[in-house]
Amino acid sequence: MRFIIVTGMSGAGKTIGLKMLEDMGYFCVDNLPINLMSKFAKLAFSPDSETKKVALGTDIRSGQGLLELQNILQNMILQGYKYEILFLDASDAVLVKRYKESRRLHPLAQAERIEIGIKKEREQLDFLKKQADYLIDTSNLLTRELKGELNKIFNLNNEFKNIMITILTFGFKYGIPSDSDLVFDVRFLPNPYYIEELKDKTGNDKLVQDYVMGFEVSHTFINKLEDIMRFLIPNYIVEGKNQLVISIGCTGGKHRSVTLANRLYDKLKQDLEYGVRIEHRDIKKG
Repeated sequence: MRFIIVTGMSGAGKTIGLKMLEDMGYFCVDNLPINLMSKFAKLAFSPDSETKKVALGTDIRSGQGLLELQNILQNMILQGYKYEILFLDASDAVLVKRYKESRRLHPLAQAERIEIGIKKEREQLDFLKKQADYLIDTSNLLTRELKGELNKIFNLNNEFKNIMITILTFGFKYGIPSDSDLVFDVRFLPNPYYIEELKDKTGNDKLVQDYVMGFEVSHTFINKLEDIMRFLIPNYIVEGKNQLVISIGCTGGKHRSVTLANRLYDKLKQDLEYGVRIEHRDIKKG
């Protein structure tokens, strides 16, 4: 029996996550009253139960019931009901944006600003976040990328480390991305922009890739970059970081940065212990 408790911040993707788990064959129940959780677990773990995979959604909508949840979870452990907690999170700025786009009211905001509701919710869910087995930050995730992460954890049963890595390319003339954790400048490499047949192409095109990687310094750089990331990522995981944005920039964000970022992505995505995505912010500009 695999019993998953799906929780997290309102607007972080719990409803979508439950639907994805349902598609994977999980029996899903959302917003079950907290005082019924033990009874539900008893039925699910019963030898007569035909259900072997269960996902139970719970969140701030449970109201005062959340105060009882800690004791209920402890009692479930004492009764031998093993569970896992999936906590979906997102930055405050992203949550505010999602609420404004959907024009929905935050359950704790009432007549106050959305930011106040989010602050209250974080405080009330903090104990669940600390106990989470899987913490996924959906701030920069596309729906298909979230599905891929859940598939790796709950379908393929790969070992999971609570970190999502974004490799982000940009052009320095458009500004350094504000959410960058690490910034690498590749303007020291020869620029394909000044070659007529390459000017209007990008680092996603083979001709540009061949040109950029045609220099020994490019191979030296990408190898050293991979080495330092292999060193840093495990240490970030130990430190508790759940999101890492690696920004690689060149002048316009179209040629050199894209080529090098694609190479780094190909190297890191082979490691299934953490999620890796790539985004080219300025590739269509200029």
